[in-house]
Amino acid sequence: MAVRIRLKKLGRKGRPFFRVCAMDQRSPRDGRAIEELGIYDPMVPETDARAILKGDRINYWLSVGAVPSPKVAVLIKKYGSNGSHLPAQSDALARLGARRMRAISRATEAAQAAPRGKTPAELAAAAKAAAEAAAAAAAAAAAAETAAAATEVVEASVTEEASGGDA
Repeated sequence: MAVRIRLKKLGRKGRPFFRVCAMDQRSPRDGRAIEELGIYDPMVPETDARAILKGDRINYWLSVGAVPSPKVAVLIKKYGSNGSHLPAQSDALARLGARRMRAISRATEAAQAAPRGKTPAELAAAAKAAAEAAAAAAAAAAAAETAAAATEVVEASVTEEASGGDA
C-alpha cells in the first residue's frame, strides 16, 4: 500500500478547512485517513498561524516511505519539526491568542453590561403557555356558546309547554 501525506478538505462553502492526513493513495480526497497529522486553516488572518503540524508523526511517516503532496511538502518545510518558519509561527499564535482573548473579554463585558434578555428556552416556555391559555379560552368560549344554545332550546320547549302544546 502506498501512503501519501495530503490534505483532506472539510469546512463549508466559502469557509475551507483542511486536515493533513496520512492516506492510502487510492482513497478519495475526503475519504478515510490512516492518521491525522495536523490542520491547515487558510482563513486564519495570521499567515504563520494557519498550519499546525505534528512534526514527530510526520517524520515517522516520511521515514517509512510516505510521499507528501506538493502543498503538504511546502507546509512540512515551513512548519514541520525542523521548519524554517517555527519562530514566526509561535509569535503569530501568541498574537492570535491575544487577539482572541481581547475579543472574548470585550464580548463578556458587553454581555454583562447589557440588560438580561430571555433565553430561547424561556421564550419557548412563554409561547407554550400563551398557546395553552389561548386554547383554554377557546374551549371556554365554545362551552359558553354550547350552554347558550342549550338554554335557548330549553326556553323554547318550556314556552311551548306553557302555551299548551297546540298552537
